[in-house]
Amino acid sequence: MRYVTVTALSHTGLVRDQNEDSLVAGPWTLCGTVTENPQTLVFPLGHPLVVAVADGIGGQPGGEVASELTVRQLSMSSASLASEDALRDALTVCNRAVYDAADRNRALATMGTTVAGVVALADSVLAFNVGDSRVLDAGPGGPRRLSVDDNPPLSRGRRTTSLLTQSLGGGLRYTPVVPHIAAVPHTPDARYLICTDGLTDPVPEDEIDEVLRRYADDNSKAAFTLWKAAIEAGGPDNITLALIGIGGLD
Repeated sequence: MRYVTVTALSHTGLVRDQNEDSLVAGPWTLCGTVTENPQTLVFPLGHPLVVAVADGIGGQPGGEVASELTVRQLSMSSASLASEDALRDALTVCNRAVYDAADRNRALATMGTTVAGVVALADSVLAFNVGDSRVLDAGPGGPRRLSVDDNPPLSRGRRTTSLLTQSLGGGLRYTPVVPHIAAVPHTPDARYLICTDGLTDPVPEDEIDEVLRRYADDNSKAAFTLWKAAIEAGGPDNITLALIGIGGLD
């Protein structure tokens, strides 16, 4: 039997007052919840299965509303995401849903969110993102970024930035998005990391690489150790991550 495992956690970090991150794994959503103990779910591989994180834009109202709307919409669409076009259309619906919710409640004007994830299909995954949450191929060859950060060019000497050039919602008037989507064929021991910038901003890529290699066969320990590394680096933002494994392949 071929299957998908999803090991995930979401945590406020050490600075923020609330968790504005959300996560979806097929029919299961995690919105504003705080846990430092990774939860593992197992799904059959066959029908499309979406696993994604959404990070509400800080400094603007309703980030937690925008991220929750996004993952719940993706959850409802999960079984229909069988192609790049279907995924692109679903992300357009998410974007419209965020703007429509803000239009109905002006206190939520300019709310927005990033989104990043994978859709597991029978023979491949579709990696996707809007914003600066990330998708990494975390297989045996070492982490390889599959997402594209929607950030302006970094100034000299800077490693990260909080500025976004694209998000779901985030403005006073509806703005279309152009999602980044990449199709990746399944390989033996396929493994993917999706995460918000609460992990990638404080924890350098080489440290993430070392953790993933050290716990190549234990996604629960890998997820917990990545969270701990972000906390030890000051936990400046909400931290949400999921490790996705594709098992039972020939």
